[in-house]
This record gives sequence, structure tokens and C-alpha cells, in this order.
Amino acid sequence: MAETANSVHDPKATAIRISQILTAPNQLTLARLAFLPFIVIKLLDHHYQGALILFVLAGLSDGLDGLLARRLHQQTLLGQYLDPIADKMLLSTVFLILSIVHQIPWKFTVMVFSRDICILLVSGVLYTIAGLRDFRPSIFGKANTFSQLAAVVFVILLQIDHSRWVWIARTVALRATFMFTIVSGLHYVYLVGQRLHTPEAHSNS
Repeated sequence: MAETANSVHDPKATAIRISQILTAPNQLTLARLAFLPFIVIKLLDHHYQGALILFVLAGLSDGLDGLLARRLHQQTLLGQYLDPIADKMLLSTVFLILSIVHQIPWKFTVMVFSRDICILLVSGVLYTIAGLRDFRPSIFGKANTFSQLAAVVFVILLQIDHSRWVWIARTVALRATFMFTIVSGLHYVYLVGQRLHTPEAHSNS
């Protein structure tokens, strides 16, 4: 108990936590979150061109922070948690707003939110009862994120450019989102089952 209390007030431990926040990749992740309210405002005001530009910039920052973390050897525990949280907040919020302004059918947004909430709840329970916390995104999870990004881009772009190819790309991206949401969710359940049956999971519990 004394060690825990000392670690809370340890200046060195505090400095380490602050240094993690100040790394370039984590600063980019925080900047991505800062874009979110402005994207929401643009969408609610039907300023789709501005919303698209901000969303694309936020998406580019997502790829750049991972690249910088690897190149600069600045991969941190904070970044491992912060990056997916920023992604989920950005995509889920934009999906919600686009449904509110009647640009994305509600069934897609309900699927996206249901999957994310279920994964969040399951992860919290598994961390509490079994100490499991290393759930890196699978190939299906990455495909789901990509399809959501594409869906948002083409949904907004369709309000600017009414070309048939944009409409087709929007339709394909939304259907891919629906499919990968289900597949990645089922795959997550499978991975959880595998982790719970490994010796490490039992030793942590």
C-alpha cells in the first residue's frame, strides 16, 4: 500500500506520464480529437465541404501518428489506449451526426454503436476479472475501421458531388461497414474465447 502511495507522489513517475503526453504521436492523436467538435458543427450547419476537409485531415493524422511512433520509437502505453479511443470517438460521433442530418440510415449507425459498446463492456469485464488488456485490432477490425472511414468520406462527398460513381462508392462502403461490423464483432468474440483458454489468462486471474 505504501509503494502505491509513493508512486502516486513520485515526481519521476509523474514526469514519465507527462512525457508520454508530449510525444509527437500522442500530440497528433489529441489534435485529432480537437478536430471533432468543428466537424460536428460543420455537419450540423450543412457545410459539407468544410466538414470533409477537416475529416480528411483528421484521418491523415491517424496514419501519421502511427508512422511517427514507429520511426521515432515513441510508442507508449498511453498511445496504445488513446489512439483507438480517438478513432472510435471520431467515427462513432460522425456516424451519429450524419444519421441525425439524414445522410446515413440509422441501421448502420446502430450497428456501429452496438459493436463498439459491446466490445467496450466486454473489455472492461475481462480486464476486471481476468486482467486481460492486450486486444490489438485484428485484420477484420482494421477492415471495419477502413470501411467506416470510406463510408463517411463518400457520404459527405455525395453532398458536394452528385456523380453516380460517388453514389456507388458510398453504397459499397456502407454495405462493407455493415458486413465488417458483424464479422469483426464475431471475430472479437472468438479471440476472447481463445485468450480465456490460454494458460496466461488463467495465471492472471
